[in-house]
Amino acid sequence: MPAPLAPVDVQLVGTELAIRWRDGRESYLPLEALRRNCPCALCQGESTATTTYSPKKKDYSAESFVVRSLQVVGGYALQIVWADGHATGIYPYSYLLSLGEESPPPR
Repeated sequence: MPAPLAPVDVQLVGTELAIRWRDGRESYLPLEALRRNCPCALCQGESTATTTYSPKKKDYSAESFVVRSLQVVGGYALQIVWADGHATGIYPYSYLLSLGEESPPPR
């Protein structure tokens, strides 16, 4: 049985990732915003029981905002591989949906 929060269609449309969700909602996520909000530990930092690691300053290029590929991870997320080689971000569907709800609707 498919997960209740799952995309039924994901497409790159210009500079956006368009997602149609199983419940009929649609999200249009600017690629630059997705990359700048990458949830991986390299981009966001991480904490262990004894230490907190802050993310290093990132230098973005034009390739940083171009998607090379998308892969489904389990039944809960998308992994985005960016043209500059960054590929450690796994974007849970709930995170993508929340980013889409923060974005203004498409024009």
